[in-house]
Amino acid sequence: MRKQRWVSALLLLCLLLFSGCGAQTEMPETEDEAAAESLQIGLSFDSFVIERWLRDRDMFVSTAQSLGADVNVQVANGVVEEQISQIEYFIQKKMDVIVIIAIDGTALTDVVKKAQDAGIKIVCYDRIIENVNADLYISFDNVMVGTLMGEALKNACPEGGNIFAIYGSPTDNNVDQVIEGLTASLADSNLTIVYSDYCENWLAELAFERVNEGLSITHDIVGVMCGNDDLASQAIRALSENRLAGQVAVVAQDAELAACQRIVEGTQEMTVFKQVELEAEAAAVLSVALGRGESITSDTCSYQVTETINDGTYDIPYYSIQPVAVTAENMDEVIIDQGFHSQEDVYLNVSGHKAN
Repeated sequence: MRKQRWVSALLLLCLLLFSGCGAQTEMPETEDEAAAESLQIGLSFDSFVIERWLRDRDMFVSTAQSLGADVNVQVANGVVEEQISQIEYFIQKKMDVIVIIAIDGTALTDVVKKAQDAGIKIVCYDRIIENVNADLYISFDNVMVGTLMGEALKNACPEGGNIFAIYGSPTDNNVDQVIEGLTASLADSNLTIVYSDYCENWLAELAFERVNEGLSITHDIVGVMCGNDDLASQAIRALSENRLAGQVAVVAQDAELAACQRIVEGTQEMTVFKQVELEAEAAAVLSVALGRGESITSDTCSYQVTETINDGTYDIPYYSIQPVAVTAENMDEVIIDQGFHSQEDVYLNVSGHKAN
């Protein structure tokens, strides 16, 4: 009996051992296999020269990852050929969605169509790509951005006068929309644009040159419109060297920290605040929905798309976000209270200012 019990125990032990080995043959997923199963999003940036793009990147990536997607970020550093090459790389990697902050909205047409032929969804982020019938365009209302700039100049210069207009990149479709809003806003005023020019690739150094070119024509100006805060920094440098800083109303957009500091210091009149975290979060949610074949126009979508915009040929889904004008009067309410910049940072150079 002892021998029989011993043999039975030995057989049971063998069965357990073999069972354990069988379980071990199911190897855990490799990282590559897990990535292949998750949604793949390619995010192509123009550059990180403009401060806000880092905020966009961080919010987009964290939101997409929280929804189970993997994000591959590429930065073209302002070189169109590099951005085309990076999008081709995304095509080779069989991305489900490609999100593009375009350097040149017309130069990317062919490579975007190539991606679409491969079954990849295309999201135009903040800048539209013309004539490609993208799956989504998400941006702030850029006509309103221009309108807010014009209104700020009219408020700061009620008697009218001469102004300079220092626009952004001529290849950025948003610039045309901003000009549209600015022009319409100034139509009923006594403000006259006596000098205007573009800054290719949004290079801030060009704004310094453009303002000096304008001042070679006349010093009799009351305002300067700048395409963004980065351009405004160099425009104000040119004004300062000509002893005009603080005497001329400068307006721009993006609410960069340095611009907010200049506003409370008195050398910049206004910046247009665009809640980039909201744009990036919405873009990530909508990109994941597109990649999974879900409707972005349904009321079940947390960021429902209800508008369309014409890209030159097609009416495409458009998710627009409203911008806000920021001056010294509402700086605390719009920028600080919402946590976009801290009070200590904004008022860093204002002597005697005490935090609330």
